Amino acid sequence: MVTMSCRQERGYIYIWMLFAVMLAGVMLAAAGLIWQTEVKREKELELLFAGDQFRRAIESYYNDSQVSGRAGEAGASRYPASLEQLLKDERSLVVKRHLRRVYPDPMTNSYNWGLVRQQDGGITGVYSLSTGVPIKRANFPADYIAFEKAGNYQGWKFVHAASTAGGQEKQQAEGRGNIQGDTSMPGLPGTGFNPLPQNQPAPNLSPPTGNDAF
Repeated sequence: MVTMSCRQERGYIYIWMLFAVMLAGVMLAAAGLIWQTEVKREKELELLFAGDQFRRAIESYYNDSQVSGRAGEAGASRYPASLEQLLKDERSLVVKRHLRRVYPDPMTNSYNWGLVRQQDGGITGVYSLSTGVPIKRANFPADYIAFEKAGNYQGWKFVHAASTAGGQEKQQAEGRGNIQGDTSMPGLPGTGFNPLPQNQPAPNLSPPTGNDAF
C-alpha cells in the first residue's frame, strides 16, 4: 500500500509539473505578443513623425519657390527633384535647409522611401514601403485622417496638400541605401504636430544632437 501511494503521489506531481510548464509557456507567449505590439506602436509614432517632417520640408521648399523672382530662375522648380535638395536648397545665394536630415523608414529600418512625384519629376510626398497592417486606426491628426482607411503602411502617404489640387502624380520606390545618418528618432520639435491621441503620454525620446541640429 505504501508503494502504491508513493507512485500515485509521484504521478500527481508529474502532472502538476507539466501543467506548470504549459502555463508558463502560455504566459511567455502572451508577454511576447504584448511586447511586439508595443514595439510596433512605437514604430508607428516614429513613422508619423518622420513622414510629417518630410511633408513640412516639401511644403517649405514649395513655398520658397513661390517667392518673387525665384520660380523663374534657372534650375528652380516648384518641388524638389530629390530628398537631398531638402537638406541643401541652393536656389539662392543663401543656402537653406528645409529638412535637418533624411530620416530612415522605421517600419523597414532602411532609407528606402516610396516617393510621390508629379509628371515633371518633382517630389510631392513620401510613404513607407512596408506592406504591414497598421495597428493605429483612429485619432490621426487632421492632415492624415485618410490614414484610418489604409490597408497597409503604404497607404500612409505624407503628401503636400497643394500638389493634389492639380496635375497627375505617380508613385515610385527610390533606393536610398547610400544615405548615411543616425537611425534614432529625435525628440518631437515644436512643429505643432502630435501623433498621439489625447491623454496618452509621449514616448521618451532624446533630442537631436551634433549634426542633426540646424
